[in-house]
Amino acid sequence: MNTGSISRRGLLGAFAATMIVAAPASGKPFGFLKGAGDIRRIRMFSGRTGESIDMVYWVEGEYIKEAMAEISRFMRDVRNNQVIGIDPRTIDIAAASHRLMEASAPYNMLSGYRSKETNDAMRRVSRGVAANSLHIQGQAADLRLDGRSVSQIYRAAAACNAGGVGKYSRSNFVHMDCGPLRTWGS
Repeated sequence: MNTGSISRRGLLGAFAATMIVAAPASGKPFGFLKGAGDIRRIRMFSGRTGESIDMVYWVEGEYIKEAMAEISRFMRDVRNNQVIGIDPRTIDIAAASHRLMEASAPYNMLSGYRSKETNDAMRRVSRGVAANSLHIQGQAADLRLDGRSVSQIYRAAAACNAGGVGKYSRSNFVHMDCGPLRTWGS
């Protein structure tokens, strides 16, 4: 076997979906978002589908295409099974927030991508759903985390200073997106 043609990055990329490794330690959220470490990892499960994801999606300054495709499939609109490419910046914010909380439990993803049809249906029954939600563009996620309060998750996500963070205490979740920097909720 000719191992001279296999790079370290290639090997890491090939096994990223199944690797269990700790992300590099950093006390600063900006350091993590700016690539201070060699890897980025996301852990989530979906109560709607029973699916889980635990994978490295970024290695040595580059997103792993296959990992991002799997994340996009996981975060699909489960109401109609539509998939759209999830913006990696949203995953970065969620992963950085998770690290800031030093959490080991995976996120419980309530909503990732939503088709316009699904979003419109949700708007008809809830006033908290935006007409032009970033969920429609694959740029948002609604998350819970066992062992952490909505306030703790909200503070960690807001500390990243990297997008929109909404606090939905009554519904027990935090919205994270890679849109303009803003916060809201109670």
